[in-house]
Amino acid sequence: MNGAEALIQTLSDCGVEVCFANPGTSEMQLVAALDKQPKVRAILGLFEGVVTGAADGYGRMADKPAATLLHLGPGLGNGLANLHNARRARTPVVNIVGDHAVDHLRYDAPLTSDVEAVARPMADWVRTSKSSADLAVAGGEAVQAALTYPGQIATLIAPADHAWTDGAHPVAPKKPSEPARASARDVARAAAALGADGSAALFLGGRALREDALEQAGRIAAATGARLISETFSARLQRGAGRVTLERLPYFGEMAAEFLAGLTRIVFVGAEPPVSFFAYPGKPSWLSPDNAELIKLAGPRDDAVDALRQLADALNAPAAANNLQAPAAPPAADGNLDAQSLGAVLASLLPENAIVSDEAATAGLAIFPMTQGAAKHDWLMLTGGSIGQGLPLAAGAAIACPKRKVIALQADGSAMYTVQALWTMAREDLDVTTVIINNGSYAILNIELARVGVTDPGPIALSLLDLTRPAIDWVSISEGLGVPAVRAVTVGEFRDALQAALASKGPQLIEAVVPAGI
Repeated sequence: MNGAEALIQTLSDCGVEVCFANPGTSEMQLVAALDKQPKVRAILGLFEGVVTGAADGYGRMADKPAATLLHLGPGLGNGLANLHNARRARTPVVNIVGDHAVDHLRYDAPLTSDVEAVARPMADWVRTSKSSADLAVAGGEAVQAALTYPGQIATLIAPADHAWTDGAHPVAPKKPSEPARASARDVARAAAALGADGSAALFLGGRALREDALEQAGRIAAATGARLISETFSARLQRGAGRVTLERLPYFGEMAAEFLAGLTRIVFVGAEPPVSFFAYPGKPSWLSPDNAELIKLAGPRDDAVDALRQLADALNAPAAANNLQAPAAPPAADGNLDAQSLGAVLASLLPENAIVSDEAATAGLAIFPMTQGAAKHDWLMLTGGSIGQGLPLAAGAAIACPKRKVIALQADGSAMYTVQALWTMAREDLDVTTVIINNGSYAILNIELARVGVTDPGPIALSLLDLTRPAIDWVSISEGLGVPAVRAVTVGEFRDALQAALASKGPQLIEAVVPAGI
């Protein structure tokens, strides 16, 4: 075997079943090796941000890594924004980045760069192979690193000569380390805090927002009366009718601080104490009450389910949670569509066990609460704030869960960052219904402009936030990339379009026109 063949065989032996790719010349031996490995599905993305975002969506739903195949430092650089989101989500991802042959690096060819330096800010583990024989060894280590609970970004740099040189062998899989468990002392401290009189809350994030963990959190709430609060942007929240319900921390800092005011004790599981997304003049960055006792039961990389189960048992909590979400679908009045009515229609039609990729931006602030009582579903969010995640994330989730319906709620401005994901959805016939929420603006930035103190923006500032000159024709774009599309302006049109899309298989797009600034 050459190094590339040994690496791809090792990845397959380690359980990697999918490779999202946008390769170049330095990766051609790896491309050829994929052709010989039937157990690894190779999927082309037309932009590296689609590749890395899809790997994020796949890892969030599969709880194991996909591989990415990227071209040198610039190709990796193109994918960094969604690797930032994936790292914040603690998603398992294995990046394979080609580099020049070792002897060629000294010539400083046009595409030469410090690939390790490009990789480090958006990765938890980075390594360059040392030889053809070492390439597979490094690949096995990369998978092991990616599977570090709950997930890490592992980036392996593969010089081209290490890929094409013969004499390499695959290596056996290595078992990842077990996650740390909450100590008896921390459990006792949390139990004393939640069991005492006064206002207390469980603040949950990461793996603590999965159904099994939420069931334990619900037991704790039943025993103590503690509030259950989730981080603002979670990697994967399992919610809907019949599941434990909880409150979501508001996005804007001063609203979040007011939301937490009055709490005297907060126990954190799977999350760190929250901070404001940005700094604003005269507004808080630290959001927990100054006089509150903050208790860390389990950090993001500790076993969240075990910590909550230990705490529930220490409190002699009931065997089952009782604060379960009732089925609910708010009414949607006839007339022109807006974010609230869009959310109401979605709540009434969302299929059981659907997956929602939410990059709806400002519209999402209204859609999320409207869908609380919909059928059971998974809700994936923009964890790192780097826009252009939603469409690739939906594609990756659909690859991971081909029997589940995926709905991508996508703001119009951020959709343009990775619109090429629609082509991949069409090519792979992915069962994704994309809803482009078209308000013709970067609406969140209009809000942020006022929040930083700009009370009377001029025409130049406003023009930089406007998407109507020219207006983006989403139906034409979608159809040009191979995805059937319709346009909905009224509630009735949207309901009909969504019903039709959800009743069919394969990719569909609905351009949902909502008022400007919403």
